[in-house]
Amino acid sequence: MARGKAGPVTAVEEKRSWLSRHAIDVRPLRHPAFRRMFIGNGISFVGYQFTAVAVPVQVYDLTRSNLWVGMVSFAGLLPLILFSLWGGAVADAFDRRKVLLISSVLMWTTTLGLLAQALLRLDSPSIILVLVMLQSGAFAVSNPTRSAITPRLMSAEEVASAQTLNYTVSTFAGVAGPILAGIVVANADIAIAYGVDAVAFTVALWAALRLPPLLPEGTSGGRLQDVREGLKFLAGAQVLLLTFAIDIAAMVLAMPRALFPAVAAERFGASSLSWLYSAIAIGSVVAGVTSGWISRVRRQGIALIVAVFAWGVAVALSGAVPWLWAVVLFLAIGGAADMISAVYRQTMLLTYAPDEMRGRLQGVFFAVVAGGPRLGDLRAGTMAQYTSTTFSWVTGGLAAAVVALLIGLFFPKLRQYRTAVASEDPPK
Repeated sequence: MARGKAGPVTAVEEKRSWLSRHAIDVRPLRHPAFRRMFIGNGISFVGYQFTAVAVPVQVYDLTRSNLWVGMVSFAGLLPLILFSLWGGAVADAFDRRKVLLISSVLMWTTTLGLLAQALLRLDSPSIILVLVMLQSGAFAVSNPTRSAITPRLMSAEEVASAQTLNYTVSTFAGVAGPILAGIVVANADIAIAYGVDAVAFTVALWAALRLPPLLPEGTSGGRLQDVREGLKFLAGAQVLLLTFAIDIAAMVLAMPRALFPAVAAERFGASSLSWLYSAIAIGSVVAGVTSGWISRVRRQGIALIVAVFAWGVAVALSGAVPWLWAVVLFLAIGGAADMISAVYRQTMLLTYAPDEMRGRLQGVFFAVVAGGPRLGDLRAGTMAQYTSTTFSWVTGGLAAAVVALLIGLFFPKLRQYRTAVASEDPPK
C-alpha cells in the first residue's frame, strides 16, 4: 500500500487515481448546451452511417464499378470545399445557432431525397450523385459551425476533452451504425437505411433548437473578403498548414473505404460489409475511451506525426492479409491512430485561433478533413479499376506512412511543436 502525507492510500483510491488519469475526461458534459449537442450528434451520427453504407452499396449494385463508387464520393468534394470556406465566414458573421439550424434542415432534406429515390426505384447513379453533392454543401456549412460553437460552451482548458468526447461518440457511431446498416442493407430494402438516417437526424435538430443565441464576437460579414482574411491568417500559421498537409496525405493516399463493396463482393461476402465499414471506428472508440492521457501530452507535433505513420502502416497491413478478422484488426489499429491524430489537429486549431476566426478556420479544417477521404475514395477506386483492389489498398497505406515521416523530417516546426499549456490531471 502506498503512503502519502495524509496517510495510507487504499487500493480503491489507487484505482480511482489511475482511472482519472487514463479514462476519458467527461467534464465538458457538465455544460447543458454541450451535453444536448453531444447526445444529438451521437444519435444523428449513427443514422448517418446508414446512408454512408447505403450510397456506395447501392451505386456498386447499379454499376458494378469501383470507379463509379469513387466518383460519387468525389462528386461531393467541390461543394464541400466551396461551402465550407464560405460557411465558416458565415459562422463568424451571424448567430451560429441560426446558421447551424438552417444548414441542418438542408441536410435533412437531402436525406429525404435519397429516401425518395430509393422508394421510387429510380435506379439512377446520376441522381444519387446530385443528392450527394447537395448534401455535401449543407454538411460543409453545418460541421464547421458546430465545431466553432464548442469553445463558446465551456472553458478553454476543457476544449481538448470536448473534442475527444466528440470524436469518441462519432467513432462509436461509426461502429454501431455500419454494423446495423450492414445488416439492413444485406437483408432488407435499401430505402430502410435512408429512412433510419432521416429519423435519427431529428435529434440533432432538437439539440440545435435548444442552443442559446451565439452572436458573433468579431466584425466578419460573411463576405468573400472575410474568407480571404481567414486564409491570410492561416497562411501565416505554418504549424497549422503542416497539420492540414499531413492529414491530406493520410486520407488521400491511404483511405480504403471505396474498395469495401468490391472486397465484400469478391472475397468475404455481403455479411462482411458491417465489419469492413465499422473496423476503423472500432479502433477509434477504444482509443477514445482510454484517452485520458491525450490532454497531458505537450509534444503534440511528434504525437501527430507518429499517429499518421501508424495509420499508414496499419492500413497497408490490413490490405495485405487474407483473413477478414486480420483485416478488421489492422483497420481498427489504424482507426485508433487516426482518432489520436484528429484530436491533436483539431485541438491545435481551436486553441491557436481567436474566436472571431474560428468559424473560417474550421471551414478550412473541415474542407481538408472531409475532402481528403473523398479524394482518397477517387484515388483508391481509380487505381483499383486499373490494377487490383489489393495493390491500391496496400500501396496507398505505405505511401501515407512514408509521407508522414518525410514531413516530420523536413519540417521541424511541426516536429518541435509543443502546447503552451498542458492540462493537469482531472480533479480527484
